[in-house]
Amino acid sequence: MSSPEQQIRPETAAPTPFRTVEVPGAVVAVHRHDAAPTAPGGRAPALFVHGLGGSAANWTGLMGRLSDLVDGEAVDLPGFGESAPPRDGDLSLSGHVRAVIGYLEASGRGPVHLFGNSLGGAVSVRLAALRPDLVRSLTLISPALPELPPQRTAWPTALLAVPGLPALLRRRPSDGRGPEAVTEGVLGLVYGDPDALSPEVRAEAVAQYRRRLELPYATRALVGSVRGIASAYTERGDQALWRQAAQVKVPVLLVYGLRDKLVSYRSARRACAVFADQRLLVLPDSGHVAMMEHPGVVARAVRELLERAA
Repeated sequence: MSSPEQQIRPETAAPTPFRTVEVPGAVVAVHRHDAAPTAPGGRAPALFVHGLGGSAANWTGLMGRLSDLVDGEAVDLPGFGESAPPRDGDLSLSGHVRAVIGYLEASGRGPVHLFGNSLGGAVSVRLAALRPDLVRSLTLISPALPELPPQRTAWPTALLAVPGLPALLRRRPSDGRGPEAVTEGVLGLVYGDPDALSPEVRAEAVAQYRRRLELPYATRALVGSVRGIASAYTERGDQALWRQAAQVKVPVLLVYGLRDKLVSYRSARRACAVFADQRLLVLPDSGHVAMMEHPGVVARAVRELLERAA
């Protein structure tokens, strides 16, 4: 029997309303938890950046639990959610970083409390290293920092970066699986306890998958971003992600799940050694999206982080 905290409720629908903002090379959708921004001097601004294949909707539960503390917005990275792919086709990690920096500069909301999951975690680390003036604190949930070799359960995702393989897979005869079956596979990959998902959340996940199928650029955006992560894993010198992590001086909250099939908990040890001012939250029953699976626990840890940051 799942506890109330473990039960994933129907709070994954996209935050509304959203607006589109012109940034270098792209137009991104920005979602608010509140109808209007806080007046100057009110709650501190925060920005939430989703992971690979996700969207701003991934942050709805956590944003709601922190709404009394931060003025939260969530961005759809180029090619995901309500954001069209970048006009210049740049789906690299640095391309996504450029889009988020562009939004923060255009909105004037920085410095923000920055949140990142998976790909969004890597984006947030690079952004905090390159533009410390834009970041007050950093919350990283299963950040996609270089882990070589990846754990075995992450190989199917990593293989999308192999040139020619996505096209080959698209030419294979259909295995007969419908959107429901495919969605179940994805949920099993990212949640530590997919059996705890409510029927409403499962239905919403299927609906989101169907919407993605209708977009002509969906596969291209996914594959391009996977390749961007793979390329970032091999970067050396000043662009190396772990070296950039060592440059981050703001308080950092690291969140890892022991059931994560995409980012291994073994990365937590290196992360704790690299970040100058960090604290670690380990969730034994959580998978890759702890902010969706255990939003209450994550929110409490964030509150402690922001108290220290203040």
